[in-house]
Amino acid sequence: MWKILLIIFSIVLIICLIIIGIQKYQQKKQQEYYETLLENAGSQPQATEEVPEPETEEAPDILKSLGIEIPEKDIDFAALQEENSDVYAWIYVPGTNVDYPVLQHPEDDTYYLEHNMDGSKGLPGCIYSESVNTKDFTDPNTVLYGHNMKNGSMFASLHNFEDQQVFEENPYFYIYTEDKTYVYEIFAAYKYNAIHLIYNFDLTNPEIFQNYLDQIFEIRDMSANIRQDVTVNADNRIVTLSTCVSGEKNMRYLVQGVLLNE
Repeated sequence: MWKILLIIFSIVLIICLIIIGIQKYQQKKQQEYYETLLENAGSQPQATEEVPEPETEEAPDILKSLGIEIPEKDIDFAALQEENSDVYAWIYVPGTNVDYPVLQHPEDDTYYLEHNMDGSKGLPGCIYSESVNTKDFTDPNTVLYGHNMKNGSMFASLHNFEDQQVFEENPYFYIYTEDKTYVYEIFAAYKYNAIHLIYNFDLTNPEIFQNYLDQIFEIRDMSANIRQDVTVNADNRIVTLSTCVSGEKNMRYLVQGVLLNE
C-alpha cells in the first residue's frame, strides 16, 4: 500500500515539477521577447529632448518651471502595432523596471491579464487598460493594470515606491503616444482594496471625484507615500497604475500621477 502511495506521490511530484518548469520557461521566453521588443521598438532613455512645442502655452510653462525634460525614446509605434494592433501607448516609470507598451483589447477587458503581446496565453501578460477608459487619457482616471511578477517584470517594481527615498527621488512617470508625451507627477503610492475604481466611483461627477481625491490625501497608513504638496483636484486628469500585493489577494498596490501637460 505504501509503495503504491509513494509511486502516486512521485508521479504527481514529477508532473508538478514539469508544469513549473514549463511555466518558468514560458516566462523567461516572454521576458526575452519584451527585452528584444524594447531594443527594437523603443530604447532606454539616453538623453533628454527639449520640451516639445506646446498645444497650449500653459503646458510647457509648467514643465519648464519644474525643470522637467522628457526622457527621449525613439518608439516605433508602427513596428509595435505590426506586432500587435492593440498597442496604443508606451509607459516609462523611472525608479522601476516599468518600460513597456500599453495595450487595450477591443472586446475582452481581461484578455491581456492572461495573454502576452505575441498572442500566446500565459504569464506575464501585458500592461493594459480596459475599454471603460479611452485611449487618449482624457478620462478623469485612467487605470493601467499589470501583474506583480516574482521576477520583477511588468508592474512588480511599482512596489519600489514603498521605499520613501525611491518615492521622493522619482516624482514623475511618462506615457508616450504617437501624438504626444504625457507627463505625470506621482502624488500617491499605497495599498487599497481590490475594487474596480472606475465602476465604484463615478469620477465624471466633479463632487465625487473631489471626494475621492480628498480620501487619498487623508490616508494615514504607515506604508503609504503621499505628496501632500501636490495639488490635485476634480479639474485634473490622473492615471492609476495598479498591481497585486503578494499574500493579500483582496488588496492592490496603486501608484497615481496627475497629468501636468494637459
